Amino acid sequence: MPQVFLGLGSNIEPRVNLGLAVRELRRRFGQLRTSPVYRSRAAGFDGPEFLNLVVAMETEMPAADLCTVLDDIHELAGRNRSEGGLVSRTLDIDLLIYDGLVTKSATLELPRGDVLEYDFVLRPLAELEPDFAHPQTGRRLADHWRDFDGVSHDLAPVDLVL
Repeated sequence: MPQVFLGLGSNIEPRVNLGLAVRELRRRFGQLRTSPVYRSRAAGFDGPEFLNLVVAMETEMPAADLCTVLDDIHELAGRNRSEGGLVSRTLDIDLLIYDGLVTKSATLELPRGDVLEYDFVLRPLAELEPDFAHPQTGRRLADHWRDFDGVSHDLAPVDLVL
């Protein structure tokens, strides 16, 4: 069964909204594995700090259908998409990796570029599944994290079990 990795983040009532997201994902997909939760500064705009984590799960659901389910969960958290761009969010769930699928269209990019761009995505992903090979580079996620720009890390672990 395909292995899927999702990035979850929130900076509006993050403990409540991340809890809602993990409960909904478990209800809809069954067993999940979750990374540690990290606090990070808002990237690209001034706003409250985010809480971020990565979830791993297995599903036969096609990636496009999975994105529709993720939109439904965003709606449950009251996400306002009319503001667009880089703004505070009740909930953000991104499909990061869908097994070995590599694709880029107007609506879907896999693996998502955020995987290798942001510490709040790569660190929890590499901790959760260090030996997983990035679908484009073929390198282990742990190796990508080891080589990541260490100066820019501003992540703080958060004691939150979801």
